[in-house]
Amino acid sequence: MPALLDSVAGLRESVAAWRADGLTVALVPTMGALHEGHMALVRAARAHGGRTVVSLFVNPTQFAPDEDFALYPRTQADDLAKLAEAGVEAVFMPPTKAIYPPGFATTVRVEGVTAGLEGASRPHFFDGVATVVTKLLLQCLPDVALFGEKDYQQLVTVRRLAADLDIPCRIEAVPTVRAADGLALSSRNAYLSAEERRIAPKLFEVLTWMAAALGEGATSANAIAHGTALLKDAGFARIDYLAVCDAEMLEPVVRVEGPARVLAAVWLGETRLIDNVPVSPAG
Repeated sequence: MPALLDSVAGLRESVAAWRADGLTVALVPTMGALHEGHMALVRAARAHGGRTVVSLFVNPTQFAPDEDFALYPRTQADDLAKLAEAGVEAVFMPPTKAIYPPGFATTVRVEGVTAGLEGASRPHFFDGVATVVTKLLLQCLPDVALFGEKDYQQLVTVRRLAADLDIPCRIEAVPTVRAADGLALSSRNAYLSAEERRIAPKLFEVLTWMAAALGEGATSANAIAHGTALLKDAGFARIDYLAVCDAEMLEPVVRVEGPARVLAAVWLGETRLIDNVPVSPAG
């Protein structure tokens, strides 16, 4: 079984002991409800050959008052069993007061890359993410921290804050893990009805089609217009955004001339799904 740590002091003591033995440390930050996508991050962390810490913390500051913080799935016993089987050495499960003690008054805000997409749809979100990730990186001070490409804007944001704040940790991306039908794995997939689950893979199909068209020279306006029509026809009644952005700064592009991403946030019933796929220019 991994060591179960609930205090910053205990986490730092474990990390210090590993470092005294000449070992490196990898961190996988999560909000629990672990699925195969999370376990891909854990396997990538374990592949570094040192010691792995997985954090389980449902971060309240990235949820708006009308969002699903109270309903967010919490499956601690199952999570711990999966992490033990994977060979994780330590699990950091801090209470809220360990992350946000009484009098806590600091917020980390990353400008630029957070302005659009999720930042426009959920204005509170990235301040909460940036603050908690900064704290986790400083509490653990790992050599590497691993984040999934499914939450691509989050990945770019974390890379920016680590560089800007001189946090000595490499931020490593792990490709999106998908079900056999293409749906990106997410804890929120559990909210989908059977009919919604049948429709959900159409999102990846449309994004893949858009990426191919853009790579062959289509303009983003044309790809977005056609992609929007395809999504609505498939049953996605509400689209928060469907965008084509460069891969580093997430600025909108007219034509793809370098690495880019097609990114989307859509609704099926009461469930919000996000996904993205890479785009490369032809030739």
